[in-house]
Amino acid sequence: MNRILNEIKRLIDSNLKTYLPHVKISDLEDQGAVFYMNGKDGTEFDWYVNDKLPPFMTFYNDKDNLGAIKLLLYCDGETAVYIYDEKGKTQIKEIHTYLDVSEADILELAVILKNEADDQHIWGADIESIHTDINVTDARLHEFKEHKEYYNTIKNKKTILNLTAYVSKKITAEGWKAGYLERNKPFHEKDSGWSFLAGNESDAYVTDSRNIELVSVANVCRQLDPDVFKYIDMPVGTRLIRISSEAFEIDEHGKEIYMVKR
Repeated sequence: MNRILNEIKRLIDSNLKTYLPHVKISDLEDQGAVFYMNGKDGTEFDWYVNDKLPPFMTFYNDKDNLGAIKLLLYCDGETAVYIYDEKGKTQIKEIHTYLDVSEADILELAVILKNEADDQHIWGADIESIHTDINVTDARLHEFKEHKEYYNTIKNKKTILNLTAYVSKKITAEGWKAGYLERNKPFHEKDSGWSFLAGNESDAYVTDSRNIELVSVANVCRQLDPDVFKYIDMPVGTRLIRISSEAFEIDEHGKEIYMVKR
């Protein structure tokens, strides 16, 4: 087995003995096996979007099958270990440390796990069952790195989703979808720069701060108007108008805004 995975297994076993001494090996799934939980997003996604590998977990062996230990390994070698007692219902400890490995070694492990688990449609498997004691070819490494640009777009959108936007109460309170989108230079690090208006606001309405709410971009996309999601990574200076029930285009002041409610 890959030496980093051996170290992960050792670290999880050590924390089990230290913080869950009352838990017997028979209380854990497959006698305390460590599972690679790549089934949600996959290795490449977590590596490039979340700067880590998918979680490594040991589970309780009961009907709820909750986690006993969860270990996250980040690209820079940092580990975050979460320990759960009461059959996984209560987190009792969180430990951060670093593995004595290089970022290049962790990258090679990511390539191996992508090739030997994800690409083989092996999801949530015992790490000892995955063929990982192998060398990474230059071709495999190059292929993995080539995909970074694709995930950068996703990562950028994820960052923007966590920022705030100014949203008209015509959208939040009256049920209109966004009809006019404008991105200005952000005022601070938590500001996306986006303003979302329905398009039927008067100048007096917009200048009255009582008619504008501060909302996370994520809430705009998920709850108020999913149509805007595809545009949120457009640059500062962007001005868009709605032209149909689902689409926007650059505002060139020649078209009326298509008005529609949720």
